[in-house]
Amino acid sequence: METALNPPEMPQANQQQAVEKTGFRVLGAISFSHFLNDMIQSLLLAIYPLLKGNFHLSFAQIGLITLTFQVTASLLQPLVGLYTDKHPKPYSLAIGMGSTLCGLLLLSVAPNFGVLLVAAALVGTGSSVFHPEASRVARMASGGRHGLAQSLFQVGGNAGSAMGPLLAAWIIIPGGQRSIAWFTIAALIAMVVLRQIGHWYQRQQLAGKTKPKKKSHGFVELPRNKVIMAVGILLLLIFSKYFYMASLSSYFTFYLISKFQLSVQDAQIHLFVFLFAVAIGTVAGGPIGDRVGRKAVIWVSILGVAPFTLMLPYANLFWTGVLTVIIGMILASAFSAILVFAQELMPGKVGTVSGLFFGFAFGMGGIGAALLGKLADVTDIFFVYQVCAFLPLIGLLAAFLPKLERVPATA
Repeated sequence: METALNPPEMPQANQQQAVEKTGFRVLGAISFSHFLNDMIQSLLLAIYPLLKGNFHLSFAQIGLITLTFQVTASLLQPLVGLYTDKHPKPYSLAIGMGSTLCGLLLLSVAPNFGVLLVAAALVGTGSSVFHPEASRVARMASGGRHGLAQSLFQVGGNAGSAMGPLLAAWIIIPGGQRSIAWFTIAALIAMVVLRQIGHWYQRQQLAGKTKPKKKSHGFVELPRNKVIMAVGILLLLIFSKYFYMASLSSYFTFYLISKFQLSVQDAQIHLFVFLFAVAIGTVAGGPIGDRVGRKAVIWVSILGVAPFTLMLPYANLFWTGVLTVIIGMILASAFSAILVFAQELMPGKVGTVSGLFFGFAFGMGGIGAALLGKLADVTDIFFVYQVCAFLPLIGLLAAFLPKLERVPATA
């Protein structure tokens, strides 16, 4: 009997090793695509000083550009996720990037504020297609290490967000608005990579139809009212994180220029350092959540940043740099843990959950940028940071998140 069973076991082990290798290649490819996608998106934020000068924009109009971009992304993402849960579209990733490419081209030649808004909407639409499906790909390739997979996926995006301001300082600020068109090359590269991911995605779909489904040992299902309460708390935590992040991503350069009289290029380098710290924090959040539990990571990453945000408005230039690095690293560890926690609350709805949370995050970032821009116009940019310093205290609500218990394995 043993000799009869041995031959099938060896190919199965080899097959498992091949699947793991393929998973990490796919995670690397989807993370790289996320890098290019978010690098392009962050260019829009990084060139605000250029657009403000060229088109004589107010802070409220700057906020409206962000609102248009973020709301376009946020409103469509849950719908995309809900649809693709039922009807997966492997090649939608490359198509969405095509919308981003069109937005870049239009942004490079926009003659007025209205066209800027249309360009921002096109970039936002590309993002709305990318994030739910790319998050699904990351989970499919995770091999069960969902926190690690989401962190690897997220870090690509955060690294891209960090590079955007730096590239804007080197290329767009000296070259002017038309030099934005050079970044369509990045969009084209992303489309090629995403098409290859689409091939893999389609093969996974076909394999899933032929293989028998194994019953996974997930988590004990919670009552509907507890799931709704937990999702509500998670969304409030997303609100606090992304409202605060909007104050830094959209207005940090203006804050540094006004308070410390830095040049635009020097201010953008500080923004790059902050966003790079965000990328580092993202890498840590998912794997730590896999080991110590998502709830602990969520608790520390939101509430734990409060002492540093409260100190930031009163710091000199040196300590402003130090504090923003600490804030970025701690706060960034939250999203992967929150997203995977929500996916575990609602199993089988990866696209819907990813679309809801990415979309809500984008929406809160956009609304935050618009409201904070208006507040800066009415008061001043310094008051904005004094108010936003209290937002991480909403992290106290993490104490009310339910404990997820695994279904006991059966023999």
